[in-house]
This record gives sequence, structure tokens and C-alpha cells, in this order.
Amino acid sequence: MASVLWRVAAAAAAATVKPICLRRLHTVYQMAELPETHQLLRDTCRGFAEKELAPVAAQHDREHKFPAEQVKKMGELGLLAMAVPEKYGGAGLDYLAYAIAMEEISRGCASTGAIMSVNNSLYLGPLLKFGSEEQKHKWVTPFTDGTKIGCFGLSEPGNGSDAGAASTTARLDGGSWIVNGTKAWITNSWDASAAIIFATTDKALKHKGISAFLVPLPTPGLSLGKKEDKLGIRASSTANLIFEDCRLPRENLLGEPGLGFKIAMQTLDAGRIGIASQALGIAHAALDCAVDYAEKRMAFGSPISKLQAIQFKLADMGLALESARLLTWRAAMLKDNGKSYIKEAAMAKLAASEAATSIAHKAMQILGGMGYVTDMAAERHYRDARITEIYEGTSEIQRLVIANQLLKAYQG
Repeated sequence: MASVLWRVAAAAAAATVKPICLRRLHTVYQMAELPETHQLLRDTCRGFAEKELAPVAAQHDREHKFPAEQVKKMGELGLLAMAVPEKYGGAGLDYLAYAIAMEEISRGCASTGAIMSVNNSLYLGPLLKFGSEEQKHKWVTPFTDGTKIGCFGLSEPGNGSDAGAASTTARLDGGSWIVNGTKAWITNSWDASAAIIFATTDKALKHKGISAFLVPLPTPGLSLGKKEDKLGIRASSTANLIFEDCRLPRENLLGEPGLGFKIAMQTLDAGRIGIASQALGIAHAALDCAVDYAEKRMAFGSPISKLQAIQFKLADMGLALESARLLTWRAAMLKDNGKSYIKEAAMAKLAASEAATSIAHKAMQILGGMGYVTDMAAERHYRDARITEIYEGTSEIQRLVIANQLLKAYQG
């Protein structure tokens, strides 16, 4: 399926963009501004978010309602499979395009951004890199158009950031794998049609004994825990995946036995670019809200945007947003150009998530009492921002990754 989104952008840019591979339209150090195609992509996503997402975001948040109609439309635009080659039904775009789209979608609705991120980065990403051709046609193609979405099961009730301590087990029994254990905090769980999960297949090998598996939902032996009542991103479902003698066909192994930890870590490296972009979208929405209010709210005979105290806050908010965006785009471009991006992705997620929390906090302060009530979106942005410092690697884990990569560089 050729991406409708890409066709819209490409048609508008055809007169000025040479017929060159999209992945080579930009280099890491030679870009004063976005390529025109990416600018048009950004405008298209922004228009969609303003029309389809922002008007219903508050209602979906209050009702914990999965945005099924909007997700289907996003699938039709190619937004749920942005880096998937067209031969598998995806949009065939690069990671910079994905980062740009993620920010705009999350600016309209952070919950929808989370759903989009999981399907693109955590579900389809590892399948594209480690799946066989047969697996790609079976487990990728049906998940590109919005009719089905996937989820990713790494965390467990007892391991959190210690991803190598998987207590979920899988053992061979004839032609099947028997899986037992619980996966926790699984985004999209109640709405997903498939999951990638990680289980220990050889305890003696520790993290090298973890393998990855493809699981259809529903399936016998797998049950869902209660939907978590979360602080933010409430329109996306989060729950445990509970495996009790769940039998999976032998061919549902993703990659080789024992490759699971590597698959998980590489998936999270790429996923951090998506979460950074989600955080940027939340931060941008919070800044929008603050500026709009500051220009309309009158005090001492003029808009409060004229007050130096408010201007200083807005300046700090803009600085944090733009700085984090540049880090995020650089990480995406490094990935697109086949360069190492582990450190840069961690820096992007750390900077963007902390910027989102800070900007949302300042927005509430600018709004004063109006920032504390649900009549305004500021409080939702504040609630939504907080998770970006926690999932797909906490801020503390990002600092460990950054420090490790820096020390390696200095050691040569």
C-alpha cells in the first residue's frame, strides 16, 4: 500500500525535488532546514492533528476511550507503518519523517501518539529487522493500515529497568513453545491483535538466554490484566499480559534463540526517538496553550504576555523545546544514514522528556488557577508529559547510557 501521506507530500514537492532516494535527502551535518518534502509532511500531519485529534483529545482522556476512528484514518495515511517498505504495505519513509509526524500527532493527542509509537517502533521495528520474509508478510502487512495494531512485552512486575532479568519462561515441547509468566505495563494491550514478548529460554545463559516471540491476541493461555487507571495518556490501554501454559508454534520465534535481549535493546534505541518526538509534541501543545492564554489574559491594563516574568518563562520554554527538537532530529538522521545513534537517541529522549515536563509545568503556572482545571488543556499536557520520563527507559537509564557511550568514546 503506497502511503497516501507520502503521495500528498511528494506531489506538492515534485517540481523542486530531484528523483533521489528519500533516505538520502538529508545528511547529518548539512541541513539548515527540513527538506521540502518533510516540511509538507509536517504540514499534512499538523492539519490532521488539528482537525481529527485535538477536538476529541479531552473527551477520550476523560472516558479512557481508545481513538479507534482516528487510528484507522492514521493507518490509511500511512502513519502507523512509516518506515515499513511499501512492499509490506507501509509508507516507505525515513526516521526523520517518523519523528516529525510523531511530534505533530502527539501535539494533537498524546495518547494517540503513544499508540502510533508502539506500533511503529516497538512492534513493526523489530519485525522488520529480525523477522523472516514469511513473518513479515504475516505479522507486518496486516498491521499497517489501522485495522490492527501491535504491542511489545518486555517489562515485568519484578524487573522494570533490569530488562535482562526476565522471569517469563518459554520451553520447547515438541513443535511448540510453552510460555509462562507476566508482562507488565503493556501499552495497546487491550486493543492489540499481536504482541512481541521476551522470555527466558535458557536460564544458565542469563540475558543471553532470552528469546523473542510473536504472539497472536487473543490466544489460549493468554489473559489480560485490568486496564490501568493512569495519570496520563489515558486514551491508550495499559495492562498486564498473563501467560499460563500458553502454547505458541515453533515458527513464532523471532530471530534466533538467545537473541531476545539484543532485539529488545536495539528496539528501545530506535523507540527512544519516537518517545522524544512524542514529548516534543506534548511540550509544543503546552507552549501553544501558554502563549494563547498569556496574550488574552488581561492584568494591570494589558495582556500578561507583556510582563517580564511571563516573558522569561516563555523564553525558557521555547529554548527547551527547540534544543530538544534538534537533538531528536539529529538522532533520527544518524539512524537514517546508518550511523551509530545510541547516545544521541538517549540524549534526545532525556532532553525532550524533561523539557516536556518542565514546559507543561510552566504552562500551568502561567495559566494560574485556569491551569489546574479541566476546562483548559494545560493540566492534561502536564499529566501526559510525566510518562515520557519513565517508559522506554527512565531518565536515570538514559543518563547511564549517555555516560557509558561517552566513556567508550574517550577510551578510544
